[in-house]
Amino acid sequence: MTTTPQVVVHRTKDEMVRATAARLVTTLVAAQTDRGTASVVLTGGRNGIALLHAVAASPARDAVDWARLDVWWGDERFLPAGDPERNETQARAALLDAVPLDPARVHPMEPSGGAFGDDADAAAAGYAAELDAASRPEDHGPVPSFDVLLLGVGPDTHVASLFPELPGVRETGRTVVGVHGAPKPPPTRVSLTLPAIRAAREVWLLAAGEDKARAVAVALTGAGEVQAPAAGAYGRSRTLWLLDEAAAARLPEGFRAPPA
Repeated sequence: MTTTPQVVVHRTKDEMVRATAARLVTTLVAAQTDRGTASVVLTGGRNGIALLHAVAASPARDAVDWARLDVWWGDERFLPAGDPERNETQARAALLDAVPLDPARVHPMEPSGGAFGDDADAAAAGYAAELDAASRPEDHGPVPSFDVLLLGVGPDTHVASLFPELPGVRETGRTVVGVHGAPKPPPTRVSLTLPAIRAAREVWLLAAGEDKARAVAVALTGAGEVQAPAAGAYGRSRTLWLLDEAAAARLPEGFRAPPA
């Protein structure tokens, strides 16, 4: 079921990142209050990592019971373990190493040279199997019902490592795919697919800066998901576009909601 996107525009990127950090803490605490546990799917990129830094700096961060949080990733650069360009490496430095997570509940995607060698497709299948093992009957599918799934929006409208017109964005069966020939380095990646993204209760798309304005406008004004993957990213209960003024500059006024 498609949820109508809610667009929240903040004055600056810093305001957007700080407000989103507060929103994330509040949402995870509410999920833990309701169900005892919570889950989040992380994203890389400049806004995704800035968000994690903001959570780490937030006085409210300890309201989350980190030991009862499941951490997943939406995509990964298929590079060796510990490579500074890996989303996992950056996330650990920004937040994860500073909070008392249960290591068994942190689910990074396999690196190149890891359990699946240099086979990104096998690494994708392995992650899909891990997701399937974590899903419950009430999830109604092979992916857990994540509480919050975070996505950065690229200037070309890509989300996770689903790029316009590439095979991954057309995938309707598999939940995780190997990505080859990505138009930005590194060319080989592993990514959740749109069906897996849509299993989340809430999907939050982050964009800041003038270079994102065209992508935001295209994705929110009727583009197809094959040409604009961000247009196909939505949650089962809620879809939030969290923007700064620069990224929202090309949106019609009717799309804007006040920050909340």
